Amino acid sequence: MECKDLTFDKLSEAVAYLIEAVAEIKSLVKNKTELPEKRIPIGIEDACRIIQKAKPTIYALVRKGLLPSYKRGKKLFFFEEELLEWIAKGKKKTILDIRAEMEADLYSKSRRR
Repeated sequence: MECKDLTFDKLSEAVAYLIEAVAEIKSLVKNKTELPEKRIPIGIEDACRIIQKAKPTIYALVRKGLLPSYKRGKKLFFFEEELLEWIAKGKKKTILDIRAEMEADLYSKSRRR
């Protein structure tokens, strides 16, 4: 809507248009100000503390390709969120988890017949 087309009769339309435009600008500005979270690498000492393992154990897990890591020169780096995810993937199933899995399998097999 342009200003030259603005009349008293079209005032409510103009206000609605402005409200929409301001809302859109706010959302654009909000999205621009939210910076992505920085991934800061950590060293072996912090990795030991996070997963509560000794250095030799961590080196062995890295060598076997079981622990997510990065290497620059002779130095190993890790990302905390990847280590926490690695820990979470090792969750032991509870009896309830196993029962739910079995029931889901039985249900899906009975549906296929």
